[in-house]
Amino acid sequence: MQPDSAKTTVRFENRLLAALPKRDWRTILSNCESVELRRGEVISEPGDQILEVYFPTDSFLSLVTPPADHGGLEVRLVGNEGMIGTPLILGVEITRIRTFVQGAGHAWRLSSEGFGEALRQSDALQVRLHRYLDVLMNQSTQLLACTRFHLVQARLARWLLMTQDRAHSDHFHVTHELLALLLGVRRVGVTKAASALQARKLIHYHRGDITVLDRAGLQGAACGCYGAAEAMYEQVLG
Repeated sequence: MQPDSAKTTVRFENRLLAALPKRDWRTILSNCESVELRRGEVISEPGDQILEVYFPTDSFLSLVTPPADHGGLEVRLVGNEGMIGTPLILGVEITRIRTFVQGAGHAWRLSSEGFGEALRQSDALQVRLHRYLDVLMNQSTQLLACTRFHLVQARLARWLLMTQDRAHSDHFHVTHELLALLLGVRRVGVTKAASALQARKLIHYHRGDITVLDRAGLQGAACGCYGAAEAMYEQVLG
């Protein structure tokens, strides 16, 4: 599939690929498959062999820890700023976390063999993905501190902002049950936090449908981790 023909149907680009030299970008996309991901679709389970990598454009995916007595915890939310299948960058072929589609949309899919060949052929891709790994490691450390020290309402506001960025929309869908899983808190905690944000007219929430009404206000309600994580990405990869 040629990338030029796909531009008319793909609204957003994957930022990791778009920053590559045009020749490398064209070569990689010519070997990719254009796929539409469905919300709730499971991409991988812990212990699965990584057979494909994904470069989202207007879809976004959640990566959660293996289920335990608390049901798991979201460790990463990936949209068009990143990729799915990062262990392959280091030559690791098994995933240790669960990955599922949080927001439906388009992605470029590349086989693990094709990805390995792309890394061998493109020094620019290697450099960019190694920098991406550095960003992820630092953001993981930040997320650990955020989960430990920040209040649920501030963490929820941060998650909503991150989701809005990746959904490229003020409106998206997520249930209280899923939010509780992703944030690692009880459902009642999510209900209270969402109700507080709605009472401040920052969001509208009904039956899992969320609309961001006041982004600036939501940023004020979020913990400082939101801006710090995005600034880190721009500094290393922007």
